[in-house]
Amino acid sequence: MRVTVAGLAVVLTLMLVPAPGSSVSGQQVTGGDNPDDPITALVGRLDLERYKAVIRGLTQFGDRRQGTQRNRDAVDWIESRLEAAGCRTERIYYTFDPPPRTGGGGRRAAPLNPTEPTPTGGRIGRNGSGPGGSSIFGYRRRTGVVRDPLMQPDETLRALNLEEPTNGDRSQVYCTKSGTTRPDEMYILGAHMDGHGFGEAADDDASGTALVMELARILSAPDVQTEVSIRFALWNNEETGLNGARAYVEQRRERQGLENPPGSGLYPEPRWLGMIQHDMMLFDHGAPGPDGVVSRDQRREADVNIEFQSNSDLANESRDLAFRFKAANDAYATDYPATVGPHMTNTDSTPFMNVTPSISLRENERGMHIGAGWNPHWHQPTDVFHTYTDDDFRLGLNAAQTTLAAIAGLAGATVTAP
Repeated sequence: MRVTVAGLAVVLTLMLVPAPGSSVSGQQVTGGDNPDDPITALVGRLDLERYKAVIRGLTQFGDRRQGTQRNRDAVDWIESRLEAAGCRTERIYYTFDPPPRTGGGGRRAAPLNPTEPTPTGGRIGRNGSGPGGSSIFGYRRRTGVVRDPLMQPDETLRALNLEEPTNGDRSQVYCTKSGTTRPDEMYILGAHMDGHGFGEAADDDASGTALVMELARILSAPDVQTEVSIRFALWNNEETGLNGARAYVEQRRERQGLENPPGSGLYPEPRWLGMIQHDMMLFDHGAPGPDGVVSRDQRREADVNIEFQSNSDLANESRDLAFRFKAANDAYATDYPATVGPHMTNTDSTPFMNVTPSISLRENERGMHIGAGWNPHWHQPTDVFHTYTDDDFRLGLNAAQTTLAAIAGLAGATVTAP
């Protein structure tokens, strides 16, 4: 289903009404007076501890940097988990062979220096003009990518991440839930499984990968049917320039909706109805202070950020899809609200955005908040599982509730009574 501007008011009116019995404080939504609501039933199958366990499983492979054995082992592990959930897997193969890097390496996040005075005697410069400075985004903290393994103090993790990537053949895995009445159409749910920074890439992006894997588990259950197909894609090579997602678009775009073999009722690449990316789901602790330090605690205003790209060819359709997801959050999420923004930059939905309505779910706005240093663990050795609290993991779980509720409605999901 593609939501149009004309239909948006009706969609919002229907979905902004909370599900009967839903809670804004518990971990799960319960059926209450309407236990037969399939969306309530499906969202109720999400569990915080299960979500954390999948993230923990991904972190056993360190930062899963592309072009390494730890990355290949992680792809195999993801595939095995999807198969165990009953979701039929396939792989995309491509070659990554970029020219050699030039210039200096990455830099570590650095705190602001409030000791140097501004020209008028102040401590912090305005609009980024001072020694770190403030801007329209609040105070800023420098960001960068750690490329020095010695910056990882955990010797075991340092050794796990020591292998450097080499150019060559790559693969990425996806699985598909086939629709019962419209198998030739599908929604794509994606996240990137690779990371870097010599940590565990727990937030960027085990948090999104685990979300997609959990939705694949739930929607692949034998008692769940959907009218249209759903594909769960775990992209590789995101950190090198969205190469895995770009390879998918290049290889599969022209195959959309083609029955193969003819008359079989099989559609290797159903027509894309929308693409939903999940990239960094856990950390919304607010802006750094004047000293460059970000709060240890999840901020009271934390939310699930749903973004579309305002200058894409399908900006209007993508915006409508984003608001459909916000409405699903309003009706079914338990702890954190959602907001919609127009800056879907630098993530795997970008290669899709001029072909099909595309949105991303994440912890912050990428261009504004992440670029201003709101997440000091981004591409750092500190992006490890134990950095995050249950409040952080619960934000990721609420993003999962949002996507599951929205996609269940869009795909016409039903649950067979026992």
